[in-house]
Amino acid sequence: MTDKKACLAPALPPGARRLLGAEDIRCAVNTLGLAIRDCYGQRELTVVVVLKGALVFTSDLIRQLDMPVRLRTVTARSYRGCATSPEELELNLSELGDLRDRDVLVIDDVLDTGRTMLALTTQLRTRSPGSLRTVVLLDKKSRREVALEADFVGMPIDDHFVVGYGLDHDGLYRNLPFIAALPNPEP
Repeated sequence: MTDKKACLAPALPPGARRLLGAEDIRCAVNTLGLAIRDCYGQRELTVVVVLKGALVFTSDLIRQLDMPVRLRTVTARSYRGCATSPEELELNLSELGDLRDRDVLVIDDVLDTGRTMLALTTQLRTRSPGSLRTVVLLDKKSRREVALEADFVGMPIDDHFVVGYGLDHDGLYRNLPFIAALPNPEP
């Protein structure tokens, strides 16, 4: 007997609206995979995933790559609890290992103000990678505070606080198979 609850789709957060469906995301990930393969060919690639928001995106993206891939993780935190505005950035790079002379691709979920990506890439450059590029699923250009662009971008979006496909609000909604905008979430 099938449990009916197990077959239900995850609930959309109250008052939220879908911005991007699962098919939109899949197409963007496939396109990014092709662009990355064209860029690196068959060279070994060290992927640095920014946890936790980019975990789902990274999982799908690296399966599109047919070259040797090493996976490394970093944590970057600027949103705490229910906050929807960034606070002071905390970076933890302790799991990176040796990046000297490696082709490094940083994968993040959203390029927003650019402060996180700038701080992270600045730190990674001190480890002397052979090359350093960035990929993001979503790009909020209207929020940029620093002069920085990702090398590979899945989709531009307007200034919304988004959840789903790995993105959260206070730890919830990462499991949604789509991306939704929250309606004026409480700070």
